[in-house]
Amino acid sequence: MSDTYVLVHGAWHTGAEIEAVADGLRAAGHTAYCPTLAGNNPGDDRASTTLEDAIASAVRYIEEKNLTEVRLAGHSYGGMVISGVADRIAPRLKRLVYINAFVPLDGESLNDMVPPPYVAMFDAVAAANANAVTLPFEIWREAFINDADLATAQAAYEKLNPHPYRTFTDKIRLRQPLAALALGKSYLNCQQDTAMPHGMPWHPRLSERLGLFRLVECPGSHEMFFSNPGRLAQAILEAGRD
Repeated sequence: MSDTYVLVHGAWHTGAEIEAVADGLRAAGHTAYCPTLAGNNPGDDRASTTLEDAIASAVRYIEEKNLTEVRLAGHSYGGMVISGVADRIAPRLKRLVYINAFVPLDGESLNDMVPPPYVAMFDAVAAANANAVTLPFEIWREAFINDADLATAQAAYEKLNPHPYRTFTDKIRLRQPLAALALGKSYLNCQQDTAMPHGMPWHPRLSERLGLFRLVECPGSHEMFFSNPGRLAQAILEAGRD
């Protein structure tokens, strides 16, 4: 049976960078879409794009394509977005899949869930770059894509784009806790991911906010979209199936 997946990218990415994983889902007989969120398209105004703009762009994408029974997967920052999408158009969705992703409470921002040194770094970078943030290569290499060789890490880094900082600082508005949504939920934990320090882990610190959820784990870093897309596609299918 063919299922419909919508993969929502993380910060500094576009849909193009996650197409290799989507191809793995398509090879298994499923339909997969990789939209680019508002704020990450070429020419988007990074200074003014809000978290609500990004959420609304994903909602609009799903509605304009008239997608239903969607298995909606979000990576990292994309967890903020899919949480907002689920709050607004839950009847169109079948399951939420969080891929080492942020799981917010109502009134919480992404920055509320990261270590204070990251917030200080982002504040400084945004202040010098018209409210857009970038990631230093050293952090990318050591914490985000630690399972790849240097050439892969460098090539992936060159594909990243400045990210609208308001999407990190805006407080999300949810009408009910994610745990209360009548949707299937999964958390996919890549075990060598140190983008969040293991003292502030993705799982179970954030995953447990989903209430009843399916846990899927696989070896790999935060950026398996580049380092091992085939294995990540397999894990997403395990997380997304009925």
